[in-house]
Amino acid sequence: MNHWLVAPVVLPAFVGPLIVLGMRHDLVLQRIASVAATAAQLAIAIWLMTQAAGGEVQVYRLGNWAAPFGIVLMLDRLAALMLVLTGVLALVVQLYAIGSGWDRKGWHFHALWQFQLMGINGAFLTGDAFNLFVFFEILLIASSGLMIHGGAEMRLRAGVQYIVYNLAGSSLFLAALGTIYAVTGTLNMADLSVRVAQMPAGDTALLRVGAVLLMLVFAVKAALVPLHFWLPSTYARAPGPVAALFAIMTKVGVYGIIRFFMLVFPADSAIERFAADILLPAALITLIVGQLGILGSRHLGRIAAFAALGSVGTLMIAIAQFRLPGLAAGIWYMIHSTLAAGALFLVVDLIGSRRQGGSLWLRPMPPIAQGGIVAAMFFAAAIGIAGLPPLSGFPGKLAILQATRYSADTLLIWTTILVTTLLAIYGLSRAGSMVFWRAYEHGTDPARQELPHDAQRPLPPKVEPDEPVQDVADAASPALALTAAGALVAGMVLLTVLAGPVMDYAQATARQLADPMPYIEAVLVRQEGTK
Repeated sequence: MNHWLVAPVVLPAFVGPLIVLGMRHDLVLQRIASVAATAAQLAIAIWLMTQAAGGEVQVYRLGNWAAPFGIVLMLDRLAALMLVLTGVLALVVQLYAIGSGWDRKGWHFHALWQFQLMGINGAFLTGDAFNLFVFFEILLIASSGLMIHGGAEMRLRAGVQYIVYNLAGSSLFLAALGTIYAVTGTLNMADLSVRVAQMPAGDTALLRVGAVLLMLVFAVKAALVPLHFWLPSTYARAPGPVAALFAIMTKVGVYGIIRFFMLVFPADSAIERFAADILLPAALITLIVGQLGILGSRHLGRIAAFAALGSVGTLMIAIAQFRLPGLAAGIWYMIHSTLAAGALFLVVDLIGSRRQGGSLWLRPMPPIAQGGIVAAMFFAAAIGIAGLPPLSGFPGKLAILQATRYSADTLLIWTTILVTTLLAIYGLSRAGSMVFWRAYEHGTDPARQELPHDAQRPLPPKVEPDEPVQDVADAASPALALTAAGALVAGMVLLTVLAGPVMDYAQATARQLADPMPYIEAVLVRQEGTK
């Protein structure tokens, strides 16, 4: 067994408690330990990706117990790609949190960060449906703490909404797993695939119920309409770097849909066709709602949140086909949309940190500091999220259009994508002109400067005398924050430059997903030496 396979889960699980127990009074030490751990996770993920690139499915059996009774972790091309994408986003955004000073506005930021990475990495690596639920719960706990980091009334209110909605999703997840286990007697994904394929067609009614419940759970995590209500307020009110990390959170739901409906349920089965019939309309409506939200919002945070929602809809249009061209295009677009959404959230936070009163409302205000650099970054992030050339969103959308050209709904899909792209361009252009141009035209208008109470920047929490947090001499570093935000924009440029190799990897990943037999053999057949 490749013991490095468990490192992306074990490393943050070890560093998180270490930060809480041994470094809680030393912010500098927390930063060093947490950034080192995140960088190490990225390095391990890159190494694992080189191992997975050959096409072999690797399995790690905890305690060396044989599947399906023991817990297994699994690495294939898709899991390795998601690990690398998570590592890149997490490291860049964490550096931004340090540079912007967000990490010192509340307790245990870096410990929660590591627990969040533990949950994300575990969700991508697990080969067991129940452990996927466990890692989802770790995600929920850590993300809830990060969501309310720094306090503020509206953030706390959005955090409560986020917790309640996701607890409902967790309950639904348990119901889905219970239903599937009652029918099949297993929750190991490879074993599920074998048993589901052997079931007589007339005995799958209860299994279909479990599959629909499971799809609803993943739709909640991916924020597909009509289960998207938690996303706009959550992302808009979360601290900037937390919202940027949350760009990978919706991809966990998308990953779950891909994994279950390509592996567990047989190709061309009634369950898969039913899922495709539901997911495509949901994806189209999600895209429309997201782009209309960009057009109608008057708050930069909500514009970024609706942009992320629209990117989920675009991604799911490709995935919902459950066919090779759509999967390959979707995998490409998943990389792009994660980088683009993360960049947009960081740039929006930069704008808020430089505008008077920290306002993110679209109204004429005095010019912001370093407005030219921030404006260029906003322009690049807007191009990326809208899918315009020359950045990576354009070849991603073009690949999706090509992948759906033989679909029965081609006209509807193409019209929706193209029209909503125009809506996004207009909405983002209006927001940019209001922030960066009209500020110069109108100057300061005191009558228009009064902000609603929920638009104020959060104040640092009160420090109790018995638990002093080391003050790092006005620790904010604008240069580091700008560099980190620029790194995600550069990532979109690099993705465009490396379009050929990345698309080759996406196509190879799609082919691997379409053939579940190597996965099943790796987990269930090649078990020499196990208990």
